[in-house]
Amino acid sequence: MKITSFNPLIVTKDAEAAIKLFEDLGFERRHNHTGIAGKEITNVTMKDANGFHVDIAQANVERDMTIIRMNVDNFEEGRAFLEERGFANPSGRIVEDKSSKSIMMVSPSGFAFDLCHHIKDHE
Repeated sequence: MKITSFNPLIVTKDAEAAIKLFEDLGFERRHNHTGIAGKEITNVTMKDANGFHVDIAQANVERDMTIIRMNVDNFEEGRAFLEERGFANPSGRIVEDKSSKSIMMVSPSGFAFDLCHHIKDHE
């Protein structure tokens, strides 16, 4: 398994406030993905001049969450790697669309990865 990107993901009810904060820190919007999992979830990928990335997702959550987003070249291998180390998917859901596949994996101590695989050959 090769990690293709690795950065923080902030999930919040107020994405615009978080996006504004990161814009004030010098980040620019690079990519916008809407309708994730067939729901009103939007993810904005931001990047600064140093090449640092942060993703900010607008979602209906009780409180903000900070998660590690890890994109890999082999989804099944990445999932097995984390499961072998005690990570689990509490919701049992895998989110798939035409360009990506992702799963939330939580460690025994409580920190989480958003394990993703981007499908490059989609129409």
